[in-house]
Amino acid sequence: MTGALFSFLASAVAIRELARNLTVFEIMSIRSGLGLAVLTAFVIARPELRHELVPRHIGLHVLRNSTHFLGTYAWTLAVTVLPFATVFALEFTMPMWVALLAVPMLGERLTRSRIGSIVLGFIGVVVIVRPGLSGFQPMALMVLLAAFGFALSLIYTKQLTNYVSTFAIIFWMNSMQLPTTLAWPIVAAATDGPSLFVLRLGADALLPTITLGIVGLTSHYCLTQAFRSGDASMVVPLDFLRIPLIALVGWMFYGEALDVFVFVGAGLIVCGVLWTLLAESRRDNGRDSGRQSAGR
Repeated sequence: MTGALFSFLASAVAIRELARNLTVFEIMSIRSGLGLAVLTAFVIARPELRHELVPRHIGLHVLRNSTHFLGTYAWTLAVTVLPFATVFALEFTMPMWVALLAVPMLGERLTRSRIGSIVLGFIGVVVIVRPGLSGFQPMALMVLLAAFGFALSLIYTKQLTNYVSTFAIIFWMNSMQLPTTLAWPIVAAATDGPSLFVLRLGADALLPTITLGIVGLTSHYCLTQAFRSGDASMVVPLDFLRIPLIALVGWMFYGEALDVFVFVGAGLIVCGVLWTLLAESRRDNGRDSGRQSAGR
C-alpha cells in the first residue's frame, strides 16, 4: 500500500507538471506509451508470458478499456484544474457507482449497508461540490464522470479476471489506449503542421515524464498485490490516506488551500465505504462460520 499511495500521489504531481506544456491527450499518450514499452520488455525477457497475450474476450477488453479511458481522461483533466484534495475526495465516490451498477450488470443486490453508503456518498458530494453556492466548481462534475467511468471499468475488469490474467488486462489496456491518445496529436499535426509534442518537453520535464510512465504501472501492481496479500478491511482504510496526503502535497508545493468542506465531504464518503466494507466482512465471516459448522 505504501507503493500504491506513492504512485497515486506521484501521478497527480507528474500530470500537473506536464500540463504546463502538453495537452491531456499528449500526457495520456506518454503514460500508455511508456507503460506499453515496459510491458513489452517483460514479454521479451520472459517468453512464458506470451501465451497470456493471445487475443481472447476482446469485446470485454474493448468495453473495459473504453470506460477506463473515459475515466482517465476526465481525471487527468480535473487534476490540471482543481485542487488535488477535491479530485481525490470525489474520486472515492467510485464504490457508490460500483454498488449501483453491480445490480443490473452483475446481478448483485442492494443491501442496507450499500444503500447507506450510496446516501452518505451523495451527501458527501453535495458538501464538496456545493451546487448553487459561490464555492461551486463546475469542473468537479468531471471528477464524478471519472469515478463513473472507473466504476464501469471495474465491473468489466471483474468479469475479465474470470478468463485472463492481470498482466494481459494491463497489456491490452495500454495497447488499445495508446492509439486513441495519439489520435489527437496526429489531427493537430495535420491542421497546424507537423510537430512532435515530445519536442516541447524541456529537461525539467524529464523527471515527471519518467515518473508518469512508471507509476502508471506500479499503481495497478501495488494495489493488486496489497489486496492479494491482506484483507480488504485493512487495505481500503489505508487507501483513504490518499486524501490527507495529497492535500498536504497540494498545500506545500502549489499553495492550495485546505478546504474544510472537502474534508467534511470526504469524511462522509469514507464513512459510507467503511460501513459497506465492515458489513460485507461480517457477512463473509458468517458464511464461513456456517460452512465450518456444517462441516463438523
